[in-house]
Amino acid sequence: MKITVLGSGGWGTAAAMLLSANGHEVTLWSHSAEKAKMLSLKRKNPLLKNVTIPEQITITNDLERLQDCELLVFAAPSFALRGVARAAAPYITGGTILVSLTKGVEQQTHLRMSEILREETKGTCPVAVLSGPSHAEEVALGIPTGCVAAAEEQSVAETVQRVFMNDVFRVYTHDDVVGVELAGALKNVVALCCGISDGAGLGDNTKALLMTRALSEISRLAEAMGGRKETLAGLAGVGDLIVTCTSMYSRNRRCGILIGQGKAVQDAMQEIGAVVEGFFAARGAHELSKEYGVEMPICEAVYEVLYCGAPVRPSIGTLMQRLPRRESDSSWV
Repeated sequence: MKITVLGSGGWGTAAAMLLSANGHEVTLWSHSAEKAKMLSLKRKNPLLKNVTIPEQITITNDLERLQDCELLVFAAPSFALRGVARAAAPYITGGTILVSLTKGVEQQTHLRMSEILREETKGTCPVAVLSGPSHAEEVALGIPTGCVAAAEEQSVAETVQRVFMNDVFRVYTHDDVVGVELAGALKNVVALCCGISDGAGLGDNTKALLMTRALSEISRLAEAMGGRKETLAGLAGVGDLIVTCTSMYSRNRRCGILIGQGKAVQDAMQEIGAVVEGFFAARGAHELSKEYGVEMPICEAVYEVLYCGAPVRPSIGTLMQRLPRRESDSSWV
């Protein structure tokens, strides 16, 4: 299959390598001509240590390479996805399968990434989402990984499953696109929260509490927006949450640690040196919780710290002092 991956960050590069290893004809597109030239010459991505990009992967800045592709993979950051999709749209043939690897919610519109792709291609292409616990660094090294391919049409999900799956990358199909995308977007907020907790010197008990109750919050919002609670119990939900909240590969967790240690938010993000999706998703969670009338105290606390300058330890104290309640009142199971 002829495939182009749009976005040459760590995950886009790792996805291109995976697809090439599966025998597909793969092009990796970068928004920067200079970066495309560097990657093509050096065959190294600074975000992926100890990994060489195979020579058979074409690296380009030319969108004309999209013509006649059977499948397009979008791996741009959430804030850039619409711009990339809009620029690519004139070169996309109707019926081409579009796959979003991007996890986020668009600012202002609150649209999910798959909705942006549908808008920019005028609904002429089937859209799928690939999500789950998948650090690019590990995927590029061939470490066993599992994800879900979600699409409204089962046949589209199965095509994506077949294209991506191999002996070290297992893919399950799913039909709850809303639940899968919200889980992927908002787990980054929770990873920031857990990082802040770690940076503030709190313990494993605290992190487990935050992860579990935040999952409950996300499941409530997903259900309010048309998703299903049980989706959050799978790879796209609890699986992605675990890996993002506990691993030092997670730029969201690392950024949170710096904030918990007292570093200013913008300085912390600059030190990470790559996009911290949880920062943008925190505002999305704040606004969506108001729009749908869903109580999300942990995500709200993260928003207050990131955007309003709320101090960390008092924010955690406020969460701990909320009124007593039954856990089953908002359980995700």
